[in-house]
Amino acid sequence: MALIRWNPLREIERLEPFREIDRWDPFREVDSLQRQMNRVFDRLIPTDGGERGGFNLIPAAEIEETDDALHLRLEVPGIEAKDINVEVTPDSVSISGERRSETKAEREDYIRSEFRYGKFQRVIPLPSLVQNEQVKAEYKDGILRLTLPKAESERQKAIKVNIAS
Repeated sequence: MALIRWNPLREIERLEPFREIDRWDPFREVDSLQRQMNRVFDRLIPTDGGERGGFNLIPAAEIEETDDALHLRLEVPGIEAKDINVEVTPDSVSISGERRSETKAEREDYIRSEFRYGKFQRVIPLPSLVQNEQVKAEYKDGILRLTLPKAESERQKAIKVNIAS
């Protein structure tokens, strides 16, 4: 058996093929994921100079069902009734409108606004068929209230069944 003197340079040459492999850096992966998520949110919520700009207004809604009607409330503050469009089909309600900017640039000073402006549209599917010709609407204090009478076929749907014991 021959003795070979250990040479550190020869050891490095032997490991040369593995030099191309990078070390796994979990923080680099997290940073990459964060940049990708930021790009997604930038597309969904455009910004103007670091402030929220084109963020769409999606009005909050509540719906209540009674025996003879559906009662829908929609929160649309700061919008005039003439700027709201309501269309009702037997199975859905479509509400659209626009909140217009009231900024007046009379001076060159800095103006900061966190109000949301722009168009909105919301389509709400209804749990029961309604008589869309007889809908009543009221708009007061930023709340749009719709009374949607149920169709006759829907009123007669619920039937009490007696259980024999």
